[in-house]
Amino acid sequence: MATYTDLFDLLGNNDLLNRCAIAVLVKADTIVNDGTATDNEKAWATSVAGRSRSVAESVWPLVLAENKGATVAQITSATDAAIQTNVDTVVDGLVSITVVPS
Repeated sequence: MATYTDLFDLLGNNDLLNRCAIAVLVKADTIVNDGTATDNEKAWATSVAGRSRSVAESVWPLVLAENKGATVAQITSATDAAIQTNVDTVVDGLVSITVVPS
């Protein structure tokens, strides 16, 4: 299991943060093309355009928190699909409780 210090160090892992930024864009695209998206989901998805890196910087710590039981090796070797699943889960949780200003 990664220590909190390990997890904090992973906050600055550019490779993982970049992959998270792409996962954020994929999630936004999925929402935009979903005919049943809520107003919160649509607001979040449209707010992502042009700022996926800064959104990823907000989402990535929550992805790490979700994986606090994993080892550093497991986190750093995560597949794109695993990162996407975690980003999807985090974003779904955030947009269910937050109204994102346009």
